[in-house]
Amino acid sequence: MMEDFNSETDSDYTSYWRDWFISSRGNEYFCEIDEEYLTDRFNLTGLNTEVPYYQYALDLVTDVFDLDADDDLREQIEKSARHLYGLVHARYIVTTRGLAKMVEKWKKNDFGKCPRVMCDGNPLLPTGQHDLPNMSTVRLYCSRCEDIYNPKSSRHASIDGAYFGSSFTSMLFQVYPALLPEKSTRRYEPRIYGFRVHASAALARWQDRYREETRARLRDAGVEVKYVEDDEDEELEDEEDEEEPGIDTAQARVEGDAASSRMDLGR
Repeated sequence: MMEDFNSETDSDYTSYWRDWFISSRGNEYFCEIDEEYLTDRFNLTGLNTEVPYYQYALDLVTDVFDLDADDDLREQIEKSARHLYGLVHARYIVTTRGLAKMVEKWKKNDFGKCPRVMCDGNPLLPTGQHDLPNMSTVRLYCSRCEDIYNPKSSRHASIDGAYFGSSFTSMLFQVYPALLPEKSTRRYEPRIYGFRVHASAALARWQDRYREETRARLRDAGVEVKYVEDDEDEELEDEEDEEEPGIDTAQARVEGDAASSRMDLGR
């Protein structure tokens, strides 16, 4: 990212860092943090222990960076500045001003639309599954089906979820309840030639699959278990075996009677 500023002076670099960061590809999910919020030390409590080169990174984010450093050090400071901005961003977007900015981005579909067909393109919101960094990447929350999805772009998929936090989406709809859409009650119904598949058929398939999986697990554990169905199958096989000799005996009697009749006619 430092290559973007090779043609710029140090003054340009330090004066427009936040504008550059927001307009960079892959950072479309972020909103611009107010300078008053960034300069209030109370809002940055505890971040000095989580961000390397904290003071230099803060100076860079607040456009007061003035250090003659080599390229390696500048790269480390730039990395810390992006991390610091992300952590502050998670705190900012749950404030009144931050929520208003994110709502505007949400209305413009800056975060994309829900891929679920039954949600009719409901706008998504970025959210994190954890509040601590380096635990999970950002996800996209749909307020209609109340599920989360992975971003389509690999640039967005690499953003840390802690930069948005796990409370942002719930906070937004608590403050703006009128924006909460009606829940999706429609579900896809499997059909065969236009007829809906009966629920008992799906239940029977699930039971058969679950039974086979259970048998396989028990077999792998060295446990042999018989089901009621197995006993019924064995009983049916025994009955069939018993019926076959009876049929043979009846046939033998018929053949014996026919032979006796022929002997009587011969006499």
